[in-house]
Amino acid sequence: MVTHVMIGSNDLERARVFYDATFAALGGQPGEMDARGRLIYVHEGGRLMITKPINGQAATSANGGTIGIAAASPDHVLAWHRAGTKYGGNAVESPLAERPNGAFVAYLRDPDGNKLTARSKPTE
Repeated sequence: MVTHVMIGSNDLERARVFYDATFAALGGQPGEMDARGRLIYVHEGGRLMITKPINGQAATSANGGTIGIAAASPDHVLAWHRAGTKYGGNAVESPLAERPNGAFVAYLRDPDGNKLTARSKPTE
């Protein structure tokens, strides 16, 4: 249903440092810049794209929006969270925790304020 997620950034190099670290923690590859100046991450069939807004205005985070990122295990969620807080992200929402369905979940805001969550597969 979803082909990709595109988010805005005011500083693509700062975003690259953050996302390269968090995707590496999940076993992913560093992002690549395309010919149009967009930073692109491809991981397990998903695509996250980061760009400066094409209208020339400042990028802002979505109020109420969250981007969910699949993690293979609770250890990957923990590594993702550690990498994110080390490279410019902020821990938000509830503490890292196992949900009633067995999924392990963590939340961060990236350096531009976009809310992200990494979660392992539920055990149910």
